Amino acid sequence: MEPLCGRERVGRQLKHLPVDRIAVSEEFWSYTIRHWEEQGKLPPGTDAVEHFKLDLDKCWAFNLRIDPEMADRLVAEDEETQTFVDGNGATLRRYRSHASTPEHINFSVVDRNDWEEKAKPFLTPTANRIDFEGYRAVRRACADAGRFFLWSGVNVFESMHPICGHENLLMGMALDPEWVSEMAEVYSDLIIHLWETLFAAEGKPDGIWFYEDMGFKGRPFMSPEMYRELIMPAHRKTIDFAHSLGLPVVMHSCGFVEPLLPYMVEAGIDCLQAMEVKAGMDLLRIYRDFGEKIALMGGLDVRPVANNDLPGIRRELETRIPIVKGRNGFILHSDHSIPESAEYESYRYFLETGLELGRY
Repeated sequence: MEPLCGRERVGRQLKHLPVDRIAVSEEFWSYTIRHWEEQGKLPPGTDAVEHFKLDLDKCWAFNLRIDPEMADRLVAEDEETQTFVDGNGATLRRYRSHASTPEHINFSVVDRNDWEEKAKPFLTPTANRIDFEGYRAVRRACADAGRFFLWSGVNVFESMHPICGHENLLMGMALDPEWVSEMAEVYSDLIIHLWETLFAAEGKPDGIWFYEDMGFKGRPFMSPEMYRELIMPAHRKTIDFAHSLGLPVVMHSCGFVEPLLPYMVEAGIDCLQAMEVKAGMDLLRIYRDFGEKIALMGGLDVRPVANNDLPGIRRELETRIPIVKGRNGFILHSDHSIPESAEYESYRYFLETGLELGRY
């Protein structure tokens, strides 16, 4: 087969069609790129997607906060941390020395009454929620480079917990499921209305990428029954709308979400991304059970890369890629993202070895 461009390659893999080689994508912690720049391995301001010739790129174009105009407001700081109040009225603590999920301190929305008063009336599809310019720029760059371009953003679970916190959300799923269903419906409608505005103004992407972290180590945040009843209808609504526009849907979910996967597939996802090994996800098992139905991206343990263990990297790739590339639906990616402990040469070795093993 003649060499394909990234747009062709990813598009074909999401349909399990023959390709010249597996496509490649990756995410990097901001401190990782900074570390490599400081070492002189990358020029300042490097675009990692362009530098590593990745096959796809994404643009996070929507602001779904209750108040999209509110910048994070610093309320406390010390030598190690900074504490902010964000546009959802949530109080969060971040560490200065590394990028990570912020600590949850407090939330202004904790129940249905707070939702009705402080959130729901303000979640309207106004144009100030859309980064038209950023979307336009990444879409144009992808077109020029032949990359597959995805709109990226959160779906309903990752929209709800930032306003009320995981604990309040999960308690609501158990004790007030109608509240959670309503929130999911409001956010799914908001996403769809914003898509309509953005795509009418700037054109469609090649696909959709949802961030939707629904698990942690060893288990999902909710039972499969709760997912099917409370979250899946909103997932199906957004995915059906994307499909009506001819757009495939990649869903990223950290943590152990395998018990939810039959229903995620039923909701219509075209590709599962991340498959976090240390949380209990197993790429070969998921490939065996679901590889005919959906494409897979990730599932390759990042810890050998993080530990700069070159023999470990090769073992990880050699035991998986020759198998999972068999249905033409596997895209090379770590099982999460590349952390700051990884040296440039280690990631380059991961990339080049993966591409070597991923040729057809």
